[in-house]
Amino acid sequence: MSGSTETDLVIVGGGLTGLWAAVRAKERDPGRDVVLIERESLAIGASGRNGGFMSSSLVHGLGNGLARFPDEVPLLEKLGLENLEQIGHTIAEQGIDCDVRNPGAIEVAVTDAQVEELQGGAKELAEYGHEAVMLDGEQLRSEVNSPIYCGGLWQKTGEWTVDPVRLCDGLAAYADRLGVRIHEGTSMTGMDKSGAGVEVTTEAGSIRAGKVLLATAAFKVPVRQIRHRVIPVYDYVLVTEPLSREQWDSLGWKNNQGMSDCSNQFHYYRPVDGGPEAATADKPGGRLLWGGFDAIYNFGGRVEDSAYQRDESFAGLAQRFFTAFPQLEGLGFSHRWGGAIDTCSRFFAFYGTTMDGRVGWAVGHTGLGVGASRFSAGLGLDILDGVDNEVTRLRYATAQPVPFPPEPLRWAVVQFTRSRIAAADRNEGRRGLWLRTLDRFGLGFDS
Repeated sequence: MSGSTETDLVIVGGGLTGLWAAVRAKERDPGRDVVLIERESLAIGASGRNGGFMSSSLVHGLGNGLARFPDEVPLLEKLGLENLEQIGHTIAEQGIDCDVRNPGAIEVAVTDAQVEELQGGAKELAEYGHEAVMLDGEQLRSEVNSPIYCGGLWQKTGEWTVDPVRLCDGLAAYADRLGVRIHEGTSMTGMDKSGAGVEVTTEAGSIRAGKVLLATAAFKVPVRQIRHRVIPVYDYVLVTEPLSREQWDSLGWKNNQGMSDCSNQFHYYRPVDGGPEAATADKPGGRLLWGGFDAIYNFGGRVEDSAYQRDESFAGLAQRFFTAFPQLEGLGFSHRWGGAIDTCSRFFAFYGTTMDGRVGWAVGHTGLGVGASRFSAGLGLDILDGVDNEVTRLRYATAQPVPFPPEPLRWAVVQFTRSRIAAADRNEGRRGLWLRTLDRFGLGFDS
């Protein structure tokens, strides 16, 4: 974008939250003029670098929500399931080709202690309206064959998978049809009050707007309330070469579930590119995506392209992949990438306003934003517009996560916490004094 323009609403950030906000603003009020600006290209951040798990949870898992807002969890679970269904409705209605599936997700235990932990989780999920079944080791290996599995929890509701970049592409096309003006390659350089509204300055121009919604995820913005509460944590992903029919058969992965393990330093993985049905007796097809574990924080919270590739993380991912699936030894990896997650201390999005209510935000999804982004975009708009209803009055919507300490203490705390997380995993998940202290203050961390 170059030159100057005026609009009713500026959305800063072209990931899933920003795109959903643009779409939802126009769906609610077709006459509202909306401009979306993105510093590089749409989905360049976490929205285009994730594993494609799309959960109904708005609180980063039922256990985390119960630990923070137990009285509000029944409503939040209901809203989350409705939100996921609405995503599916939009995808179908707009013809968005993004390989959306609803196979459920399996959380895997690799120790007896983790099996006991998952058994409690199955009961909780059932209490809040989910369909979930506990699998013993043999039952789990009949779904996906790995020698390290001891058992697992298969959550069959509220867990979908999707190609997130193609979802972003589809939402951008829908936003364009609704009349949203989208400007890629347009960095916000500042913002200030202007009359009754806000002036957003860019590298090559400015936008006068009635209101601004920040959907900036891990990228820095000139709002202290966000900078003190969001840190960028890097995550890394590998994708294999296509598997042969024989390799898929050795896995027995017929139902395409998403998978993750329940260690503190956890992995997530799933079939992609057509999965097992893409392979034939004559031609390989379908790949496996395998990511997670490390959670790297760089001093000062830098978000830079050089951090998207980290050989040490990829080597560790490959080693642990073959520990889980030794029958695939020799399979190569064709793709690798990294990206920054906008982490906050409560692990799910938070909201607020500044500049006398003219600027609002929805940030801090901490890795489960693919599904929650639609809901948080709508809630962020409601808060920005001063809507008073049952949801905007929730503590979920009004409470702020505990801020992180300033540097250099921030870096030291994060690194020490990472070392204690690793120690807990070496001790069958038993959390030491430091992690228990963080838990007590509502700051429980995993990777």
